[in-house]
Amino acid sequence: MATIGDVARAAGVSRSTVSYALSGKRAISDETRRRIEHAIAALGFTPNAGAQALATSRTKVIGLMLHFHEDEFAPAVLQYLLPISDTARDLGYDILMVTDEDGPQALRRITQTGMVDGVVLLDVTHDDPRLEPLRASGKPGVLVGLPNDPAGLDVFDLDFAAAARVLLDHLHGLGHRRIILITPAQEVFERGVSYSWRFRDAAVAHAARLGVEVHPHYGENEQPSSGRALRAVLDAHPDATALIVHNDGSAAPLPMTLHGHGVHVPERLSVVSLYSQAFGRAFSLPYTAVDTSPAELGRLAIHQLITRIQDGERAGPHRVHLATPHLTDRASTARV
Repeated sequence: MATIGDVARAAGVSRSTVSYALSGKRAISDETRRRIEHAIAALGFTPNAGAQALATSRTKVIGLMLHFHEDEFAPAVLQYLLPISDTARDLGYDILMVTDEDGPQALRRITQTGMVDGVVLLDVTHDDPRLEPLRASGKPGVLVGLPNDPAGLDVFDLDFAAAARVLLDHLHGLGHRRIILITPAQEVFERGVSYSWRFRDAAVAHAARLGVEVHPHYGENEQPSSGRALRAVLDAHPDATALIVHNDGSAAPLPMTLHGHGVHVPERLSVVSLYSQAFGRAFSLPYTAVDTSPAELGRLAIHQLITRIQDGERAGPHRVHLATPHLTDRASTARV
């Protein structure tokens, strides 16, 4: 079993420098910290958690708070869990997943009892009731999702408004002027998850500037209702030449739904969407899409949170980071 001395030799530093990197008691350079982290990962070194907690008043545990809702497509939510847990483990932290329905009370429990060093919030809503208890706890917190008031917290999310403009510009450049937009389910809007209206409202506003008709319709997250809803929308707009799908529950069965309805892509209908590369592979989706980047956002969130736990001054001011959308063309659109 590797020791702290083994890590020090592999990183070319003293035992005390490794100790400072683990405890965060003294500042060390980013380059030195990276060498130590690489040595720890290569050697499989595991600090004694009990001793470290006593020495540093830290648990090396991060609370990950989320709640699975019936109006969400579970595979889409799960995309965020693996990069968060893998990144935390690589940096020497464990994850405590908290799925209590009463989020504020659960947050108070894990922070006031010293169970965690910091907290990650998923499934963030516009006026999220967990934010005030998190701020009051004094523990560092990071959000994957944009709330109304992010003061005192770090936020990472996709720039959904920019994503809407990217997709509209792509379709407009190909001559499309009548476009259907499938949005998240109505319940997602009502629950206050802001990505739903950030994308829809930006799409509608940008379409107006471009002289394009966009017809938004709520999507469904479960089969067979999602398929029926999409077929009804297509029948209601027979002159539409393009489809934007911003709903994971509708996107996952989309190839089967369109095939069953006799719609050929892109000859009859150009199709674009938003999903991660992993999600696209899992459901064999062949569509031009903006990558929602859950892996990138999860890694960035954990790195920022652990930096803030170990050295708040080095972490800098709290910030809102909106990832730039990137379009991958998979030849599912055609010129009209």
